[in-house]
Amino acid sequence: MSSPDPSPSEAIAAPREFLAAGWNCGIKPEALDFGVLHSQRPCSAAAVFTQNNYPGQPVIVGREHVANGALQTIIVNSGNANVATGAEGLALARESCRVSADALSIAPDLVLPSSTGVIGRPIPRDALLPACSAIQERVLKAQAANFADFAAAICTTDAAPKLRSRELKSGVRLLGVAKGAGMIEPNMATMLAYFICDAEIAASELQALFRAIIDRTLNRISVDSDTSTSDTAILLANGASGTRLSFPPAAIQAIRALPLPATADDFSGLNEQNGLSMEAREFAAALYTIALDLSKLIVADGEGAARFFEVRVSGARDADQALRVARSIANSPLVRTAIHGADPNWGRLVMASGKVDDGPTDLEALKIYIGDGGGQALHGSAGHDPEALARLSQYIQSASEVKIEVDLGVGTERECVWSSDLSKAYVHLNSEYTT
Repeated sequence: MSSPDPSPSEAIAAPREFLAAGWNCGIKPEALDFGVLHSQRPCSAAAVFTQNNYPGQPVIVGREHVANGALQTIIVNSGNANVATGAEGLALARESCRVSADALSIAPDLVLPSSTGVIGRPIPRDALLPACSAIQERVLKAQAANFADFAAAICTTDAAPKLRSRELKSGVRLLGVAKGAGMIEPNMATMLAYFICDAEIAASELQALFRAIIDRTLNRISVDSDTSTSDTAILLANGASGTRLSFPPAAIQAIRALPLPATADDFSGLNEQNGLSMEAREFAAALYTIALDLSKLIVADGEGAARFFEVRVSGARDADQALRVARSIANSPLVRTAIHGADPNWGRLVMASGKVDDGPTDLEALKIYIGDGGGQALHGSAGHDPEALARLSQYIQSASEVKIEVDLGVGTERECVWSSDLSKAYVHLNSEYTT
């Protein structure tokens, strides 16, 4: 499938004073299954977690530990999620933080735990806790900076690790790594996503910025409309570059007002009147770009996916209506199977647009387009032209990112989400996931 390259060839721009490693601790038979990100100094921290009503035990602990806006270390295991494991699982999540903290000579509440894999199985203590103890040798004493191994260690059904980094003109370095291919319909972020940088940013401003970026990237994707119990997104800033950045409320408001998807020019249009210095503007644009790249990698890597598509809804009454209609289209099994079959079935887009509570009701105002640059209008008689439909089918088959736009014709607001097709391979993979 044509999609963003999950393994860019350029060298990793590792943020200063961050260490990283990944290794096999015995949860999986052979593959890497335990990863560590560690800053050699405490960090300002921002976080967004799942909205699932049954969060995993590490999410419960993570919310507690990040509440004061400071973290220093992230530990992750894959292959077995510490979810729905009761008091014993919660105690193990806390103990894993204590053991890791002892290995690093830091406070336990500076450690954030994450866990991903099969839900409901007790996680093996005799694998997890020795891995936490080994952090001193494998990470701290070794001064390991193996971000590629960390990216691999957090994967489950991912086809490839997902990592992006950038060194900015200001000298700040920013890196993001994520995992996810299924159980993707975030009410917050998505599966697991970690961002680290060496800028100095106050925790309250970091949280506001991170939430604004996540809402416009990782919170705009879907693979299967299922919100995971383990969704976690974290941003750490350790200040090691010596560059201090500020993001006051006016700056966050300006970023949230940018079009979606935003471009580099959109960020360049912001200025000090928006409360953003040139360096802060550059950082916000880079964080957005990396988060959007990782979002698209997750969707393109959707379990069993062969096609990746973007849904833009315009002409909506308000932003909420635009987003609800866009999600309805992106999550529709009938739309997603049509995309898989390269079938420009615009009737399914009509259906998905109209089934939203308090959604649009003026069918005559509705316009549907498939293709780049506005594409081919489909609603009405144009949607019955065999030659036009054949061209659109060929477009869906060949496009690296299929573009769909639905203009509701009732207002001026717009939204954008990304999704993947639904295939037999998805059903096959998930029907045999634990067996």
